[in-house]
Amino acid sequence: MDSFTISFKNQNRIINNEVEITSIGFRPASDKRNLQGFPRRMVWSNREYTFAEQGMQYLVRKGQHLVRLFDVRDSQGATYRLRQEGNHWTLVTIKSAGALA
Repeated sequence: MDSFTISFKNQNRIINNEVEITSIGFRPASDKRNLQGFPRRMVWSNREYTFAEQGMQYLVRKGQHLVRLFDVRDSQGATYRLRQEGNHWTLVTIKSAGALA
């Protein structure tokens, strides 16, 4: 995996690297009878990231299978977009906290 520092404000950085999700959180699904999982912690480039809040979740059909996209935010306000395809997770982009204003 490539390793570099994300330090540019107002930038949406494209990453597209496989990551390991080490913790999953749960919240009630829209039907209130089931639970919906979302990533709480990941390891990327030998560094652990913890997410303070879960934002949007998207379900996308890609050919015959479904892809789940998650937008999660860390305690500094940076937003991470993660893609789940089966058991594989990919960090798609990081948007710095300054880009959210």
